[in-house]
Amino acid sequence: MLSFYGVYKSYSSPYFALSNINFKVEKGEFLFITGPSGAGKTTIIKLITREELPSKGKILFEGKDISAIPRGKLYSYRRKLGIIFQDFRLIPYLTVFDNVALPLILRGSGKQEIYNRVTTALKELEIIHKARELPPSLSGGEQQRVAIARAIAGNPDLLLADEPTGNLDPLLSRKIMRILQRINMKGTTVIIATHDQSIIDEFGKKVIFLSYGKIKRIKT
Repeated sequence: MLSFYGVYKSYSSPYFALSNINFKVEKGEFLFITGPSGAGKTTIIKLITREELPSKGKILFEGKDISAIPRGKLYSYRRKLGIIFQDFRLIPYLTVFDNVALPLILRGSGKQEIYNRVTTALKELEIIHKARELPPSLSGGEQQRVAIARAIAGNPDLLLADEPTGNLDPLLSRKIMRILQRINMKGTTVIIATHDQSIIDEFGKKVIFLSYGKIKRIKT
């Protein structure tokens, strides 16, 4: 599904945030990307979402070079992605329902489809009872579940999560991880960038270890 071939990323020459990154992610796989702060985890996520372009090398998604996608066609590619941000990025003056619905509205989905998809996602995340509340009234764990619901409502092929448990206590972190695992078991490919080694050890998935922008090793 996703392949990195000799990828380099430089923000200020001659320094590289990523150097010679090579890996593949198969459809339906669950992958952790880990390493200390500054290792390059978030940069990889930004390259996958096309927020950034590689300085060198190729990134293929379903066999196509994503760097070659015209800016005007990026929306079509990004429809295949679900993105969970560490800081949630919920709009405080929109209800939970409307936050989850927003990406579907922007893509032009019909009212009934939006209702069905949002309701299904909120039920999956066990937060349907909060549908008419505003984000500031929710706990951190509830806001994270809303962010996940928003990411999966569009039925993405690939779910990306950047430090999804970074602001949560250990109990909530494991609950969120079990939800992501359940989503993966239904067929969605999942990539999680995290520095939480305890979660990586507990869930026993494929892991890419980064150090100073390079792949130190890959555990399958």
